[in-house]
Amino acid sequence: MSQSSDLKAFYDEAWGVLERGVADRRSPARHPTFATVSPDGQPQARTVVLRAVSRAERTLEFHSDTRAAKLAALGKTPLAAVHVWHPRHKLQIRLLCEVNVASGEAVRDKWEKVPDMSRAAYGSVPSPGSAIETATSYQHAPVLDQFAVLTCTVGEIDLLYLGDQHQRAVFKRSDGWTGQWVAP
Repeated sequence: MSQSSDLKAFYDEAWGVLERGVADRRSPARHPTFATVSPDGQPQARTVVLRAVSRAERTLEFHSDTRAAKLAALGKTPLAAVHVWHPRHKLQIRLLCEVNVASGEAVRDKWEKVPDMSRAAYGSVPSPGSAIETATSYQHAPVLDQFAVLTCTVGEIDLLYLGDQHQRAVFKRSDGWTGQWVAP
């Protein structure tokens, strides 16, 4: 981003970076950090793969194994923070989201589009996080019932440009995404 005092251009740039994360496997936005709060109140962050973006609906989509810790966290508190750092744009994007989890027959259409090699991530024996004897003491057993689609509806976007003159703005659904410059 070039320095600008245009809130709309700043907002549009962020959505463009996110959309590029879906289209380009090498984009830094392809693998954001997804943070939740565990059922016992501990922060948890992990890298996920950005699968879809809808600027019109203000949603992001991720996939998960239904038995993963993040689903237990979302079951108790269906909120997440998503973080993207794009070095070329010198742009940090932080998004606060409400998360809807769908699985089983409700997501069969998406499951059928997941390449066989990628399906291995959605169903292992034993389940994710289980103690195992050695680093490879598990088997891939992908099944539809262990595949979940996380649809994240964005409620707030915090953008920070870290160029020569730092710039920061916050955009909220509650104010119609008009945006507000804030001190970096």
